[in-house]
Order: sequence, then structure tokens, then C-alpha cells
Amino acid sequence: MNPLPPRRLLRAWARSVGFTVALSLLVALGVGDEGLVLSAVVLGVAAFGLGLLYRLFPRGLHFAFGTATGLALYATLFVVLGRAQFPHAADWSRPVAFLLPVLAFLGTVFWRRRELAEVAEKQEAESLDLLPYAARWLAGVSAIGVVCFALPVNRLEAGAQALALIGAMAAIGGVVAFSVKDVVRLLVDVALIMEELGSRARHLAVPIVAFLLMYALLVIGFGATYRLADGMSHHALFMGPDGPIRLSYSDALHFSIATLSTVGYGDIRPSDDGARVLASLEVLAGQLLLLFGFAEIMRSRRLRSEASTGRVRPAHAHQDPHVDPDRASGHSPPPPG
Repeated sequence: MNPLPPRRLLRAWARSVGFTVALSLLVALGVGDEGLVLSAVVLGVAAFGLGLLYRLFPRGLHFAFGTATGLALYATLFVVLGRAQFPHAADWSRPVAFLLPVLAFLGTVFWRRRELAEVAEKQEAESLDLLPYAARWLAGVSAIGVVCFALPVNRLEAGAQALALIGAMAAIGGVVAFSVKDVVRLLVDVALIMEELGSRARHLAVPIVAFLLMYALLVIGFGATYRLADGMSHHALFMGPDGPIRLSYSDALHFSIATLSTVGYGDIRPSDDGARVLASLEVLAGQLLLLFGFAEIMRSRRLRSEASTGRVRPAHAHQDPHVDPDRASGHSPPPPG
């Protein structure tokens, strides 16, 4: 891996940490029902822990995204496990238990930073086929979770539940610290996967933009049609929660999006046959749009594959099928008549 210039590295580090903190802020607010202390701990881990990881393994924004996603998954599983099996654990025990695996991992990473930096630098795209190595430490962590769900720890008193929660998370921290090399490899591989996805997404920019433009056109066109039809009718063409209603333009757009996405009608539904016909036509147009989007994505993928292999179809590929451009068949086209 080629080292980045110090100034560029600092900017990349700040951008990655900022993105990570923003994503972690959303997660922290989501777990706020477990107490503000736990939310503050999640943010602190994002700012300090992931910032340290990026300084040690500068893999770019994709690394930050993958690692922040891992933190979000960990926080979510922690809340679910804590609420299901340790519902009466003391409030002070939850932030402590949350921090134990994180501190064990970060401490081990910093202690073995030279060895792990070499591991991270050697990880390339070809190593993605070796992802099953992650099952070794994930199996140990999963086993601890299964034991926690199997034992009736949720029947213990509050103090015992707090101790059991801290003990379980300490055991998970031990597994993570012992398998720190595999964890780092998984984080780097997730960054590689995100880079690959980003590369593929760039090639899909044209069909995605075309799909979004056609989607917006259908939503606006049918929405305006619903609004005009309802406004020109002597009676309301749509039903609301309290009976017949007259559509505003925003109501018509909402109904158009619900119809095009086929999620089912909620507070607005058609009550006139003409409105039902219009809605049916919009559903049909939406299905055709899906086919168009799929065809464009497959076409973009095929063209990219042909370009990468040098097999670009010639301009005369759609001429007379009897013509052999390479003269490989050994005969000329049949004479006219």
C-alpha cells in the first residue's frame, strides 16, 4: 500500500472520522432509550476507537463505513441481548459492559499495531475468497450469546444480572482480543468489499439516473392527472379516513407514489372507476419501468464486460446475417434472387 502524503492523510482521516461519528450519532440516538450514558459511550467509541483504527490502518472512507457499520451492529445486538436477558441489570452496568469488548479489541490492536499493520497492508482483493476465517471468532462470540439466552439469567435479581452481563461481555472481549488478527482482516476485507461496490456503482450511474428520472416523470405525471381529474369532477374521486376527499397536489403525489410502488393504499384510495383505471395504468407503467431499469443495468454490465475483455461488437454486427465479416465460413453470400 502506498503511503499518502501527511496533509492528504489528515484530510482523509478527518473525513472518515466525521462520517463515522455522524453514522454513530444516529445509532446513539436510536439506543437512547437505554440511557443517555450509553449513547455518550457509543459516540465516544466512534470518535476515539474508529479514529485510532483509521490512523493505524488508513484504508479510506470505505474502511470507515465498514467499521462504523460493524459498530452499529454491535450496539444493536448489545441492546437486544441486554433487553431480552438482562432487563433488570443496573443502569451503570450497561455502559461498562458495552465498553469491555471494545477496549479489549482496541488495546490489543494498539499493543500489536506493527504486526497488524502488516496484515492490513497485505490484504488484497484476492483474499476475499478466504472470508470464512471470520467464522472462527464469530462462532465463539455466538456461543456466548447462545449460552446467555439458554440460561435463565433474566430471572436473577438486578445485581446478579449486572454481574452476569459484565461477565458475558468480558468473555466476548477475551474472544475478540484473542482473535484480533482475524477481526482486523475482516474489517479490511469489508473495506475492500465496499470499494468494489463503489466501483460497480460508478458504472451504474447512467441507468440509475435514467431510472430515477423516469420514476419522477411517472410520479409527477400521474399525480397531476389525479389532481386534474378530481378537480374537474362533480364529486370526489377518492376516499380518505373520514370519507370522500378532494385531493391537493401533495395528496395526489403521495397517492401516485403509493400506487407506483405498489405498497398498498393507506389513508387515500380511489372510489371512482375512472380513478381506478388510471391507478391500474400507473401500476402497469411501474412494472414496465422496472423491466427497463433491469434491462439497462444488464446492458451496462454486458458493455463493461465486453470492454474489459476487448470484445467490442463491430458497428456492422447487425447487417445481413449471411455476411461473414471474418470470412471464416469459406463461402460468399448467396446471390440475389
